Amino acid sequence: MKDTLGVLLAGGAGERLFPLTRDRAKPAVPFGGKYRIVDFVLSNFINSGIYSLYVLTQFRSQSLLQHLSEGWQFGSLLKSQFCIPVPAQMRSPGETWYQGTADAIYQNINLVEQSDPEVVAIFGGDHIYRMNITSMIEYHIAKNAEVTVAAIPAPRDMASEFGVIEADGNGRILAFHEKNPDAPSMPDDPNRVFASMGNYIFSTRTLLKLLHDDAAEEASEHDFGHNILPKLAGKAEIYAYDFQTNRIPGERPDAQPYWRDVGTIDAYYEANMDLRSVSPALNLYNRAWPLRSSSYSDPPAKFTFDEENRRGQAIDSTVSGGCILSGGIVRNSVLGRNVRVHTGALVEDCIIMDNCDIGRRAKLRRAILDKNVKVGADTSVGYEPAADAARYFVTESGIVVISGERSPVDISGMVV
Repeated sequence: MKDTLGVLLAGGAGERLFPLTRDRAKPAVPFGGKYRIVDFVLSNFINSGIYSLYVLTQFRSQSLLQHLSEGWQFGSLLKSQFCIPVPAQMRSPGETWYQGTADAIYQNINLVEQSDPEVVAIFGGDHIYRMNITSMIEYHIAKNAEVTVAAIPAPRDMASEFGVIEADGNGRILAFHEKNPDAPSMPDDPNRVFASMGNYIFSTRTLLKLLHDDAAEEASEHDFGHNILPKLAGKAEIYAYDFQTNRIPGERPDAQPYWRDVGTIDAYYEANMDLRSVSPALNLYNRAWPLRSSSYSDPPAKFTFDEENRRGQAIDSTVSGGCILSGGIVRNSVLGRNVRVHTGALVEDCIIMDNCDIGRRAKLRRAILDKNVKVGADTSVGYEPAADAARYFVTESGIVVISGERSPVDISGMVV
């Protein structure tokens, strides 16, 4: 979309997603077999016609930078078409890392000034969702707003988990309530609250003034949600954009907008499992709104042997390119690229990332395997809680997480 600069905040450490974020930033965590979390917001920008993008990186960024270079570095003769990763510039007085979302933009304020767009779209890079950003920009312009905040309706009993927006019947924001169980409900729905999605549209002149003013305040945390926006509420032209009104080309007219905060292992697991449905709420097969990622030269997935007790098959699962199921059974699972499942193995309710090898007769249930994990023959994971807890990371709900991003790992205990 012309006259729009996109700025993606992709520096989150994602501590609650440990150990999946042990060696990578949260936006770089794999999702759905062949994607990364960051691919969702980047695809939203590109599909919305916004081609001027800066991606602000910070913690453990190597995996993210490699992914961006493989799939999102596009060149153009037009100056308005670019996707450029930007590390922390250390332009604050103390030459520090980004101190907050506003400080991240302030340290790169020259990029905004040089682009001189009409509006700046500042979005987070760590949620799973589809969004037509053009609709939000049109709403911003129609309201003659200075700032527009994307908001999603949430059950009122969850108000203590979100930054809640108090808005009038016209959408104008009157106040912000940070994780307050007594936060006011939506104007037309007493059972739900407006939760901030952390996605913002700023008119450029307003943004530049707010950033300079905030940078001069030493006591500020330099964060949009905590410092800048609450001061504007009820005073400036700041509006809430209702995400439930957003519509994606190619989707059914009655399709509900999909958004998931995958901030914990359990939430991440459930969002992946959503993909297995016959009619998933998150539709990856919509050609009018493609989910883009790196292009790989993987061969097709292959299922081998048609013998009793030795039949390679996958049921209610997604299987990525390069996988070979040679006599093993996969149920209710998501498989990344180049996964091998050998004879007699059983994989149920699992997320298996790239290049994992599941040995003969191994049994896995409710587990997440990071990249490069090798499961030995006759190994059992997810069946004996005490034994799993002694060897692996296990969530309170019993999901077993086995990490192996840094090097191929044999979970019998030997690094190979």
